[in-house]
This record gives sequence, structure tokens and C-alpha cells, in this order.
Amino acid sequence: MSTESLPVDIEDLRIRTREFIRSTVIPAEPRPGERLGQATRDRLQAAAKAANVFAPHVPKEFGGQGVPIQQWSAIFQEAGYSPIGASALNCMAPDEGNMHMLNLIATEAQKQRYLVPLAAGTSRSCFGMTEPHPGAGSDPAALLTVATKVDGGWSIKGHKRFTSGADGAAFCIVMARTEAVGDAPTGATMFLVDLDNQGIRLGESIHTMDRAIAGGHPHIYLDDCFVADDAVLGAVGLGFRYAQVRLGPARLTHCMRWLGLARRSLDIALDRIERRELFGSPMKNLGLAQELIAQSVIDIETSDAIITKTAALLDTDPRAGSAMSSIAKVHCSEAIFRVVDRAIQLCGGDGVSDALPLAAYLNEVRPFRIYDGANETHKWAISRRASSMRKRAVDAGEPYLADVHGSTTDRGILRAADLNTELAEIH
Repeated sequence: MSTESLPVDIEDLRIRTREFIRSTVIPAEPRPGERLGQATRDRLQAAAKAANVFAPHVPKEFGGQGVPIQQWSAIFQEAGYSPIGASALNCMAPDEGNMHMLNLIATEAQKQRYLVPLAAGTSRSCFGMTEPHPGAGSDPAALLTVATKVDGGWSIKGHKRFTSGADGAAFCIVMARTEAVGDAPTGATMFLVDLDNQGIRLGESIHTMDRAIAGGHPHIYLDDCFVADDAVLGAVGLGFRYAQVRLGPARLTHCMRWLGLARRSLDIALDRIERRELFGSPMKNLGLAQELIAQSVIDIETSDAIITKTAALLDTDPRAGSAMSSIAKVHCSEAIFRVVDRAIQLCGGDGVSDALPLAAYLNEVRPFRIYDGANETHKWAISRRASSMRKRAVDAGEPYLADVHGSTTDRGILRAADLNTELAEIH
């Protein structure tokens, strides 16, 4: 990975994280396809605190390592080398994204109530955006959950689904549509809702192929759920703007974590072909195996490069960084899947069994092409941005490059004339 430009203290943290994952976390991994138990999670988090590698993304004032966002990738990739590594270091979704947003947007009172225990690993959280059709999914503008202003606070009514991490969480950041109130515009608003609130109910769980996110992906029902005015996160009506504050980095940290798992998958494949012989030759000398390995190295290196560029943009130009995170999300989610899939192919029958963890890894990374916005939605947005940027450039004076010489009719006449000349010369 890209480590050459890391400051000395961040490189030291990376090396210590790498050692912690290999020496302490990997031996504690559950069997492929099983979830991390709470007791093991608590033990590993205590060990991470003792090793001073806990919560790399959290400011030091809240007990973290204070790593700036442009240098998260090296640490998150080391954590992601194990599917439970991010949970052990308390930098797993959705908590990591919620911590980042709370640190940037929450009031001091909200930080003490919600961020402090979340950063310490003593509580978990969830983010309530996705709804059943025709509500918000890949299109957040379809939001159906509504919050109505009442005396002393707000009454929220709606139905969320795929609320990752909700089972066992202490609170949920709920996105709800709100009408204009005072100077606040009509739009969406984020609310901090305790999950022991009488107006919110945890519903049925959605059984998915992935297992890494603690708390699953349940439904949540809000029925006249009352919250006080101080439950508003940020400003009323600006929820969609804040969602980008959260979702841009959150998409990228998924890329970082799963890229670490892709590196582990490639290492498994490399170890396999080192000692395996087929048709009288070590597998590593066979051209077909070399092709699979080379393509995986290319996918890993290009993913690492685009993550590094996007993280730098998120630090210097958050708007451009958020747009670039869509590109990173699409590329990395597809490239990482290919790396794990090739590793399975190189390991043959063992690759699709639970004798190796690769099939479980494939189950973890496949949903990423849907989570945080389906890739097709991101590609639509990427294309629209490209068209818009090019049109603005041309309107501002850039030369239009698609002109051809002569009209279609003229070109036809010229071609006919040329043909007649050639025929005359032949005769």
C-alpha cells in the first residue's frame, strides 16, 4: 500500500496495527460465516486499547489516535486484513461514519452524550436512512419518514429498513422529511433518537449474506416518536447536506477496510500456488495462474491509488472529495470482488469450502456493490457530473471537439465524387 509519504508517527501506528491484527485478532476470528461474539469483541477492544491502536480515526480528546482522514487508509487496510479487525479497533461501519459526523456537526452536549461512549466502544449506533419501496433507498430524495414540529420538540413517523447495526445499538441517527420552520427550509433533518424511546420499535431482521457488521440490518418503526428539540443533529432542513458529510468518507472507509481483506485473499492465493503443483509444474509458473495473480495485483494497486487521491480531496475539498468517493466506491467494490473471486478460483474446491475463509470473504464484499448506494446509481451520477463539467467548460470557451468537416450531405457527395474519380482512373 502507499506508505512512503506517511509521517513517522502514522507509520509507527500502521506497523503496530499490522502486528496487533496478526498476533491478536486473527487467532480470535470466528469460523467462516459466523458472527463475532460480544465477549470476544469486548476482549479484543480492551487489547486494542492496551496496545494503543484503538479508534484510529477518533480525535485524541475522545480517546482515539487522532489520525487525519488523508492518512486513514494505511491503518484501515491493516485493520481490514481481518474481517473482524475493524470491530476490534472500533472503526467499523456504521459507528465509524457516525463518529466522524458527530465530531463535525454535533453540539458539545450531543458529543458528550453520544460520541464519547461510541468512541470508547461502550455503545453502538445505527443510521436510519433506507426505507421500504417506494421510500428512500439509492434515491434519498424519495424519503417518506416525516418529522412534524410539536410543542417542545418533534414527532417522527416512518419505517426504516436495512438499518445496519440497529440490534443492540444505543441510538439511531434518523433522517426524516421536515417542512419549513422559521428560517429553516423544507428538506430533511437528522435526529438523534435513543433506541429505548417508547416511540421507536426494532422490527424483524433482514438475513443477509454478510456477517461483519454487528447488529445486523433490521427494520425500525417510528410511530409518533417524540424527541426534544435538542435531538436535532445540526440544523433543521439541512439533513441531505449533512448526509454527504457522512457518506463521502463512509463510502471510502468501506473501500479501505475491504481492500485490506482483498490483500489477505491475494496472500492466501499466493501461498496456495507457491506449494501446489499441477501438470508437473508449480502453479506459480503456470501462465493461467500468473494472469489471475497479475490482474489481482493491478486491481489492488489501482484501488489503493484512487483511495489515496480521494482521501486527500476529502481533506482539502470535501465537495470534490465526495464526488470522487463515488468513483472510488464503484471501482473498489468491483475490483475487490474480483480479487477475492480469483483467489477462490486459484484455490479450487477448497476455495468454495469453509476449510478456507475465502467464500466467507466473498459474502462480505459482494453487498458493497449495493450498500452506500448501488453502483448503478453512482455511475449515473458520475456520468451526469462528467457531462455537466464538460458543458460548462465548452460554454466558458473551451473548444468544442466533436465538429466534423462538412455536413452529412456534403460528405456523401464528396465520397461519391471520389468514387467516380477512382473508377475513371481504373478505366
